[in-house]
Amino acid sequence: MKSTFIQSKIKVMKLFLFILMASTISVGRAQSDKYVAAMEKNLALFDSAKTTQDYQTVANNFERIAEAEKTQWLPYYYAGLALVTSGWSDPKIDKDANAARINSFCDKAASFGENSEIYCLRNMAATQQMMVNPQIRWATYGQQAHQALEKGMALDPNNPRLYYLQGESVYNTPAAFGGGKDKAKPIFEKAIELFKKEQPKPLYPRWGLERSEEMLAHCNK
Repeated sequence: MKSTFIQSKIKVMKLFLFILMASTISVGRAQSDKYVAAMEKNLALFDSAKTTQDYQTVANNFERIAEAEKTQWLPYYYAGLALVTSGWSDPKIDKDANAARINSFCDKAASFGENSEIYCLRNMAATQQMMVNPQIRWATYGQQAHQALEKGMALDPNNPRLYYLQGESVYNTPAAFGGGKDKAKPIFEKAIELFKKEQPKPLYPRWGLERSEEMLAHCNK
């Protein structure tokens, strides 16, 4: 009698655990589907953004997604990328304030683990700060940009975006200081080679191939 009772309790417990696990998996999938849908919607807004306000809105949207999820680095990354894009497109933006916010997003993304994509953002933020006054700021922000590329390549030497950014830097450096299109050409060729081999995961960064091809064309002129 006692044995039958115990066996019955075990069966009930097993059933309860099964239901609990099934419910947890179902909730997890629902949260995942909601996250993917939110990311895809905002990435589409990112692609269609044109004004500084558009990019600010996109950055704010990604930040909200990140804060709602609490386990994903990509929303923080794209929030930073939106601000980087507005920094390139709008000369009136305060580059230091913008870079501070970009690096804040980088820090939050990196809290889930450092990766080379985050260092792409850090490189671009420092480059924008340097370009405010290259002669005066190169020693500080030029070095920060260079160090970000080095750290990114140490983490992933096959990230094509790092080579694209390196190529841009070399292309825009005077030949007298080791730059110019002849030095940049093989770097863009390397970037394009890596882009064509790249197989990014869903929602992961894909940008850079078109611009690398444009820059290689400039090098060949």
